[in-house]
Amino acid sequence: MLRLAAASLAGTAIEFYDFFVYGTAAALVLGPLFFPTFSPVAGTLAAFGTFSVGFVARPLGSVLFGHVGDRRGRRPVLVASLLLTGASTVAVGCVPTYGTIGVTAPVLLLVLRFLQGLGLGGEWGGAVLLTAEHAPAGRRALWSSFPQVGPSLGFLLANGVMLALSATLSDARFEQWGWRVPFWVGGALAVAGLWLRSSLTESPRFLEIEDHARVPLADVVRHHWRLVLLTAGALAVGYAVFYAVTTWSLAYATERLGVSRTVMLTCIMAAVVVKGALTPVMALLGDRYGRRPLCLAGCTASAVWMFPMVSLLATGEPLLMFLGFLGSLISFIAMFAVIAAYLPELYEPRLRCTGAAVGYNLGGVLGGALTPFAATALAAHGGRVPWGVGTYLTGIALLSLACFTLLPETRPAPAPAVEPAAG
Repeated sequence: MLRLAAASLAGTAIEFYDFFVYGTAAALVLGPLFFPTFSPVAGTLAAFGTFSVGFVARPLGSVLFGHVGDRRGRRPVLVASLLLTGASTVAVGCVPTYGTIGVTAPVLLLVLRFLQGLGLGGEWGGAVLLTAEHAPAGRRALWSSFPQVGPSLGFLLANGVMLALSATLSDARFEQWGWRVPFWVGGALAVAGLWLRSSLTESPRFLEIEDHARVPLADVVRHHWRLVLLTAGALAVGYAVFYAVTTWSLAYATERLGVSRTVMLTCIMAAVVVKGALTPVMALLGDRYGRRPLCLAGCTASAVWMFPMVSLLATGEPLLMFLGFLGSLISFIAMFAVIAAYLPELYEPRLRCTGAAVGYNLGGVLGGALTPFAATALAAHGGRVPWGVGTYLTGIALLSLACFTLLPETRPAPAPAVEPAAG
């Protein structure tokens, strides 16, 4: 289990590195480089528009790779999705800017971001299922949380590379070529990830399936459409909170508050470190008390914390911004630490690669695709404290809370204690 979980974690970290490095670049440099004819706010909105395309592509990737995962196995999904995401990430680092090839530049950016999202849409289902279906029932949330640590590591790596370049290069050199380096690093990481995953064995639960679904998506839509919509709505708050902290706040603070890139990246990364460390702790609580109680608690905390978070961000003070981000990400991980066990348990084995991944990635569209875009637009028309953003995030948290309330508990019943034989 440890070797399997470590390989899943490493691969997920690499895939999310590719995805996050684009978000950081969108917040910092893609607007003026690829949309120079726009105003600063409009350029940021356009850059976040290309960022959102990756989320729109993720459900399509979950359908495509979910079909493969339910028909051919979880393992092939891991290799194909990592290859697609890695290749498209390297290509983003090679795209000429608007000043060189004109309108073709943002079009190419859009296409490559779509391919990134397509690959990541397949990654989550394969990595999580391969771990969850090998894990013992009583520790399924714990072992399944290892791939959920991957996004934290990927984020830290992506922003660590960006931070190092931002701190050592002048603004002119960073905008000229420095921002491309993290995308090229993604190619080397993808090769390492492919090597790590080459030794993984197929899921035992998949090998036990005798009646594979001919068209898994059709069965999911026919029999589980309500479940898919509920899980998508439930997960929307996690995506909204995470990308408000890691992507929108970065652009807002550097452009509106005059906070340096280095300070903002450091504050966000410090909060993500704590989030990553708490992931297995929250998962253990999910094994002990259930998946649904953790999700309800995280949703409630998110609804309560969004207004304090935006008010702390508006101070521009590093310690206060860090505390605002930390509260948000602890609320987030209370939900997402157990999701890797929760979603697969909601579906029968023959459909779960498609069902769990489609619900998970539709939540990304509802929460992740719209949040940087909507938050930027709302903050542009407010005062120093972006109360409109707090209202938006609180509304999503309440929607997700209602959806989690309608979902069942899935934690396996504890094994009965064995009574000693009378002698």
